[in-house]
Order: sequence, then C-alpha cells, then structure tokens
Amino acid sequence: MVVTRKALLGVAAAAAMASTVALGVGGTAVAVGAPFGTPPARNIAPEADVSHHGHVSLWGTGLGIWLRSENRGPADLDGATVRLRISVPLAGRQQLPQECLQAGLTTVLCRTGTLHADGSEQRQLALELQLAGRPAEVVVRIDTVWNGGATDRNRQNSEHEVLAPATGDEYVF
Repeated sequence: MVVTRKALLGVAAAAAMASTVALGVGGTAVAVGAPFGTPPARNIAPEADVSHHGHVSLWGTGLGIWLRSENRGPADLDGATVRLRISVPLAGRQQLPQECLQAGLTTVLCRTGTLHADGSEQRQLALELQLAGRPAEVVVRIDTVWNGGATDRNRQNSEHEVLAPATGDEYVF
C-alpha cells in the first residue's frame, strides 16, 4: 500500500478534528450527542460591586474607624472580608467587634456578612483601636481582601487610603 503525503495529512486533520469535537474547545469534555458548535459549560465568576465608605478619626493613642459596606450587584454575596491596614503598630491585643480579628501588628480583618445586590443590606462597623505611642498622623488603607470569588470591576469605591492627622476630626472616605 502506498500512502501519499496528501493522504497522510488528511488523516491527521481528521484525527485532530475528531479529538476537538470529543474534547471540546480548550480540552473540556462535550456531552455525546451535543450539536457541533455548542460551547462547553463554563464556570463564570459572579460580578458584584462592593463598596466601603465611612470616616477615620485620630486622637492621642486612639484611632476610630467607622465603616459601612454594601453591594450594588448584580450578584448577591454571602459575605466579604474588609482589610484595615494602619501605618503604625497597634498597642497589643485589641478589643474588637465579634466579626473582626487582629491579623498582625498593623492589620485588622472584618467580615461583612451577607450583602444583597440591591444595596439594601448595608453592614456597619465601628472600631476603636489603641495605637502604640501617640503618632502625629496615621494612614489607614481599606480594601476588600475576599468577596466569595466575585469579580469587582469598580475598585474605586472599595479601596481607600486615608491620612488622619491627630486632630480628632473625622476624615471621610
């Protein structure tokens, strides 16, 4: 039997096409009997717009952070975790709300609980932290460190950096 180069290429092309149909585009399995061209099922991350707003106040060794978190959807979230990073160390163990924990010398993490997509379920936190020493100013960085795997395309309303001089005034974010 003589096999020409053209015939060999034809067989290779047919085998490649058969494996693409059997595996689907990108190597995912396609159900037997699925019409040709049917895209494989994909796990698409939900989208949410988590926002954090509030104010920060510094006086003596005390730092107050008042925070409101909400979600403008389109997907509901079972919860999110807000990270608060302070530019100066905290004074030892802190008295924190039940939904918060101290994650280091300068970091506090707080869970929000359920956040509905229509913004109706706002979560509020009030923290009064004690700082090591009496700084003239602090920088507080607020961001979402976890939101259940949802995509958030608008980070401008959930990532903030606030400079708070030791005046006792409220600095809004």
